[in-house]
Amino acid sequence: MIIVGIDPGLKGAIAFIGKKKVKVIPVPTLKMTKTKNMLDENGIRDYLYNYKTKIEHVFIEKAQAMPKQGGVSMFNYGTGWGILRGICCGLFLPYTLVHPKTWKKVICKDTPKSKEASIIVAKRLWPKINLLPTPRSKKDSDGLADAMCIGEYGRRLLAGKI
Repeated sequence: MIIVGIDPGLKGAIAFIGKKKVKVIPVPTLKMTKTKNMLDENGIRDYLYNYKTKIEHVFIEKAQAMPKQGGVSMFNYGTGWGILRGICCGLFLPYTLVHPKTWKKVICKDTPKSKEASIIVAKRLWPKINLLPTPRSKKDSDGLADAMCIGEYGRRLLAGKI
């Protein structure tokens, strides 16, 4: 069975965590203009549908307002978050919303509090996983790492280890 962890932002990711294998992909997006993207609902649905029979549970990071984030940005983020929930409902996939503080308290407890904490943990848990979102990227993606850590939190929760 597979546990799915989702970081719902445009730079987020979807992680599929199995017993022996982990796969993580950037959240599929569509280019709207030179500078604007939006979530690709069909792409997300197709990825989840392809694993549907193997998915035990989906864990989605709970959307929340962030300091210094504009209204339009928050609205777009919340819309994407709602789309992810809707896709899970439409595919009859059980899902749980998990607050960032909740999963970070468990998964990132032995790392310094920083944006890179999930990258450190992901590299520790899955040393062979590539955290570069594209072949041209030079910097590891905290979105990919966050999705993996959210999925790991869910795996531990379902296993009764939390």
